[in-house]
Amino acid sequence: MKKNDFLKLENQLCFPLYAASRLVTKCYQSLLDELNLTYPQYLVLLVLWETDAVNLKVFSEKLHLQSNTLTPLLKRMEETGLINRTRSEEDERSIVVSLTQNGKLLKLKAPKIQNLLKNNIGISLEEAAQLHGLLYKLIGHLNA
Repeated sequence: MKKNDFLKLENQLCFPLYAASRLVTKCYQSLLDELNLTYPQYLVLLVLWETDAVNLKVFSEKLHLQSNTLTPLLKRMEETGLINRTRSEEDERSIVVSLTQNGKLLKLKAPKIQNLLKNNIGISLEEAAQLHGLLYKLIGHLNA
């Protein structure tokens, strides 16, 4: 690599991560539009499909989002009838989010999203697993 080649866009790690993230999210969007969901709303649902009642702090940790980003997102989801937000019985300062029946029903449509993406993403399952592992390694290091 030449002296100033490290400044070229194609030599940056951040750019292919950014571009891939945008393009993968774009792949999801047409499928999510059918469900009237945004990508961040889909991520919230993924967390809730694992555990029906989740504290706001858990969302923040799992999704790497701050509460000032999560709160308006969750309010919109509550207004559309996908989730309920209630005060925790143990700690009134804490908000607990749970699925409504509509939110639970959307889980039945989620495998369609994953199957369409799996067939259109352009890498093998083995490559996807390797990439998944490397990305989580990077995330873990950057969060440390």
